[in-house]
Amino acid sequence: MFVLNFQSPNHEKLLISRQKNCTVRLGDMKNTYPENSMVWITVGQKFKTKRKLYPAMIDRVLIKKFSELTTHDLDHQNPEIKTVEELLAFFEKIYQKSLTLDDTVTVIYFSEIIEG
Repeated sequence: MFVLNFQSPNHEKLLISRQKNCTVRLGDMKNTYPENSMVWITVGQKFKTKRKLYPAMIDRVLIKKFSELTTHDLDHQNPEIKTVEELLAFFEKIYQKSLTLDDTVTVIYFSEIIEG
């Protein structure tokens, strides 16, 4: 099974409250996270212990440029980020490199799997 891990404490809060059901990842990740696959949603820093929150299904995977991201994508990724430029600046901090609106991202929509 694959894992979608989130490092930001803010993302952890959004995931626990089920306000976040989308993630934007740098580059083309379509082969890494195929649609209809099951993943664990986890939180934790890179190279440290992770905490498993819940299983989820990958519903949709879209390959876009930063400039093609919609307000719907942004709202489901993080409601606090209102513009593509804000997300781009956030990614530059995370990845510690310069990015442009032409850079490719993968938009992954997922939904929780509830047992029973």
